[in-house]
Amino acid sequence: MFTGIVTDLGEILELEQRGDLRARIGTAYDVAGIDIGASIACDGVCLTVVALGRAPRNWFDVEISAESVSKTNIGDWRLGQRLNLERALKLGDELGGHIVSGHVDGVAEVVKIAPEGDSLRVTFRAPRELARFIAPKGSVALNGTSLTVNEVEGCDFGINFIPHTQAATTWGGVAVGQRINLEVDTMARYVARLRDFA
Repeated sequence: MFTGIVTDLGEILELEQRGDLRARIGTAYDVAGIDIGASIACDGVCLTVVALGRAPRNWFDVEISAESVSKTNIGDWRLGQRLNLERALKLGDELGGHIVSGHVDGVAEVVKIAPEGDSLRVTFRAPRELARFIAPKGSVALNGTSLTVNEVEGCDFGINFIPHTQAATTWGGVAVGQRINLEVDTMARYVARLRDFA
């Protein structure tokens, strides 16, 4: 489990298609404190660490199944690309965002970007089957970042990115047309499920 609070900006150092896709991700994390088999959210996708190293910089490797590639934006990953990273939640950690599983529900698209003071107002378009789980003032995880929804109109929803979020995550480089990993709020999913059986 994760909180959607990004704690490092990683960089894709290598991509290799073996049986599955294997990625090497550079990190500022101390790899001495990461175990093989640990879970790290990479742009919101919970991935398992399969190798670690320190030269020429700290890095970890993950293996990514074809299923994960098909359900996320991982197929768009390129060498040198930065990723939002978060280590798995530990008991006693501060829960600053919301409960995030790292199991991406689908891919949203950036359809509009507009400056709003020092912030950025970004409009996303969710897949129709996921739009019903997104509500004004509710939570979503986008590329692994816990965010509050400002407004919803049909499949489109807006998020305001303050300067800190832009600087501490990859959101400072957001572009129209970008495909974004979307995980809807778990509570919204269960509320909808209960309503379906009411």
